Amino acid sequence: QVQPVESGGGLVQAGGSLRLSCTVSGGSFNTYAMGWFRQAPGKEREFVAAISWGGGHTIYADSVKGRFTISRDNAKNTVYLQMNFLKSEDTAAYYCAAARSGYYTSRTQAYDFWGQGTRVTVSS
Repeated sequence: QVQPVESGGGLVQAGGSLRLSCTVSGGSFNTYAMGWFRQAPGKEREFVAAISWGGGHTIYADSVKGRFTISRDNAKNTVYLQMNFLKSEDTAAYYCAAARSGYYTSRTQAYDFWGQGTRVTVSS
């Protein structure tokens, strides 16, 4: 019954910004680590960013470090991904995921619950 739902995707020009949101229903959001992943057409799903259950610790993929920021609001059961200075190679479907262990990690296998994804297209 734990269901993450992403929103905020769309079409943006290179150099622009988007903010993705993921609201989780059911379960105990404030005990879950949360992660963002993405999958481009014809490619495997890859890690983007993760945040600890309390929000005090974050990790990022090298490809987005300095451009993307992950944050969370436990009162709203929501995790965010602020994406700045977007590039055409950021085009992908973006997924959020929740880890019951509370351990923030880049490992896909550590996440128990996944959303359906939201598409981001960056035009050059």
